[in-house]
Amino acid sequence: MPVAGSGLGYPVVMSEPLVLTAAVHREEDLYVAQCLEVDVASQGQSIDEALANLAEAVELYLEEVDDPAGHVTSTPLVTSFRLPGAA
Repeated sequence: MPVAGSGLGYPVVMSEPLVLTAAVHREEDLYVAQCLEVDVASQGQSIDEALANLAEAVELYLEEVDDPAGHVTSTPLVTSFRLPGAA
């Protein structure tokens, strides 16, 4: 893993980008994006804006917690199911 200087006298470990999964749905005039691996959600006027806001929110959240890896769960299985007779 590459290490770079932070300019503050200690090294900063550079890591690979973290790829997470988002579920996006529309609520009235906004798109709501929910991260499936981290319990964080955000919103925006467009899908792209909602996802960008979610990425920023998840990044800020993981910077603040004591054990970031412990707050990221494995990607859940996402599938569809059918309700008989539902309209």
